[in-house]
Amino acid sequence: MFPLEVLLLAVLISTALAGPWANICAGKSSNEIRTCDSHGCGQYTTQRNHKAHQGVDVLCSDGSTVFAPFTGVIMGQEKPYRNKNVINNGVRVTGRGFCIKMFYIKPIKYKGSIKKGEKLGTLLPLQKVYPGIQSHIHIENCDMSDPTEYL
Repeated sequence: MFPLEVLLLAVLISTALAGPWANICAGKSSNEIRTCDSHGCGQYTTQRNHKAHQGVDVLCSDGSTVFAPFTGVIMGQEKPYRNKNVINNGVRVTGRGFCIKMFYIKPIKYKGSIKKGEKLGTLLPLQKVYPGIQSHIHIENCDMSDPTEYL
């Protein structure tokens, strides 16, 4: 192969490996998964209170803009908790082959179309509920499968 062909092949491979979703959080160059802290770990199926974590936590600072990971439709509000607290909010988004729930955000709307990379909302203040946690967006596939490969 010629050097230009090698470069093009490398770009195509890196694009394919990057996953189909856009960066989710403003100020982050990638969708970095939360590591472990005193409140738990952010990877899919890590243990939490004797249950497997059914989503992936993507690092994001409190108050940051959250972007739509793909083009689709916001189907409605989702709440991760039964009780009321300042972070009990989120949305369900569907798109070509995807259905996800995104928690800990104040969305700009609860229904309607959204484009990949468009502002979806703002990260709520996780530090007020869980002091010392690595602030993050929780993303969960509606079918409970692992969303990691798309990040």
